[in-house]
Amino acid sequence: MIALTHQLDDYERVRVGIEFLYQNWRDHPDLDVLAREMDLSPGHCQKLFKRWCGLSPKEFIQVITIDHAREMLRGSASLLETAYDVGLSGAGRLHDLFVDHEAMTPGDYKRRGDGLMIRYGFHPSPFGLVLVMATERGMCGLAFCDDENDRDAALADMMRRWPAATYLEDSAATAKTAGQIFQPEKWREDRPIKLVLIGSDFEIDVWRALLKIPAGKSVTYSDIADHIGRTGASRAVGSAVGRNPISFVVPCHRAMRKDGSLGGYHWGITRKQAIIGWEKGRMIAG
Repeated sequence: MIALTHQLDDYERVRVGIEFLYQNWRDHPDLDVLAREMDLSPGHCQKLFKRWCGLSPKEFIQVITIDHAREMLRGSASLLETAYDVGLSGAGRLHDLFVDHEAMTPGDYKRRGDGLMIRYGFHPSPFGLVLVMATERGMCGLAFCDDENDRDAALADMMRRWPAATYLEDSAATAKTAGQIFQPEKWREDRPIKLVLIGSDFEIDVWRALLKIPAGKSVTYSDIADHIGRTGASRAVGSAVGRNPISFVVPCHRAMRKDGSLGGYHWGITRKQAIIGWEKGRMIAG
């Protein structure tokens, strides 16, 4: 009877905790707040909640948040509306990499990189060798290579985007950024990855829209077209997504066809599937 009473006490505490999270998930309460509601120490609260629910409190809130965002986006809610409604401070917070970005002026773009110094380096990543390119103002390019023999092709592909720029191989200059991109423990709002977007005005509008897509969520090209005020331009949006020079960080892998299929990916559909799976795994891990 003592054991049964203990189980009932545990269940009542967990019931209170679940109810509290469902009512307050938009505020993203932390473990200390939940522990007070359940009248437990934070450590005991974490263990008890996960034992009964199979998820930590943080994972539980993430599931509620993602499900709500998915429902809103199914209903054609704008990305900004979704961001604010799920209790985040703004659309940028939906992107877990926390990036700070700026765009080059139209004149800079038209000069095709003339007068621009771009340093580059090749580094390992979870998805193969990665080429990172940066100006003094921030990262401007990220491309994937299938293997060591693919380096020259990847570099040539990126250099064609800004043919008048000056290029210098300098892996030491790009190593810190490369290390930050694929290590979630280094994704800090107060230490954002600085990006420089170099493209046409239309392309930059599309790439900024990509930055607002939540991890684990996808939107269609037509969704993006609507969001940037270019309804009906889904084909042009698809082309701009394909020309995104900063793969992964500007998440073009989250853009899909209207029928729900993955569509294309400049660096290979298998890599796109791997990135999507990696993101989902990180979200579950919390």
